[in-house]
Amino acid sequence: MQSRIVGSTMPVLELLLEPGESVISEAGELSWMGQTIAMTTHTQMAGGGGFFGAIKRVAGGGTLFMTEYTAQGYPGEVAFAAKIPGHVVPLEIGPGHEIMIHRHGFLCATPQIQLGVGFQQSLGAGIFGGDGFLLQKVSGVGTAWLELGGEVVVRDLQPGETLRVHPGHVGAFQSCVSFQITRIQGIRNMFFGGDGIFLAALTGPGRVWLQTLPLSNLAHALEPYLPQNRGEGVRNVGTAAVLGGIVGSMFDNNR
Repeated sequence: MQSRIVGSTMPVLELLLEPGESVISEAGELSWMGQTIAMTTHTQMAGGGGFFGAIKRVAGGGTLFMTEYTAQGYPGEVAFAAKIPGHVVPLEIGPGHEIMIHRHGFLCATPQIQLGVGFQQSLGAGIFGGDGFLLQKVSGVGTAWLELGGEVVVRDLQPGETLRVHPGHVGAFQSCVSFQITRIQGIRNMFFGGDGIFLAALTGPGRVWLQTLPLSNLAHALEPYLPQNRGEGVRNVGTAAVLGGIVGSMFDNNR
């Protein structure tokens, strides 16, 4: 298997598969593929625990269905493009080298990679911890490609060294890094500082990948420029769209 990342601001990952080679992704990630590529959509991943493994994957923010792309007879190309401005990051996964990623971070992987729920915090802290609570765990053996928003900053934390991060800016980190949700100190800081109430505390040793453009920040920046509903008729259409979106999200890859 050969891979290359094309572009800068809106990159695309292109994979050249030899006959019999496969790559997996969550449903809806495909950008384009050659005529020798066969698609198979199912709920299982290799070593993923069958249907219960799929449920764990959904609990971590993933999709119920996965799609496997296989080159049949001849080499073939399959490509996955980034959904927002950012970077595609390849990581080698193996025993003792599992990775925790934010819930929108998985792009695709080789077949022996497993994707599941990876939170490291109690339920109570998770409910109040914001985006930092929903983490996916990437394990198994092989290569996984992640999608991180904006620029990527890599930090290698020493044993006992702690980095406090807004939860949305946590892109990925090695499983040996301790992850905790901490509260911002001071009433005025919490309610008037504009940075939220909670921060993610990452403690080494281990590597952390930070992203400068969380999806929530991009949505917030675009919100003032989106058309507002006007009138009862438009409001009804908007309500129907919301209801349709709720139903669609059950099958969509936007967890």
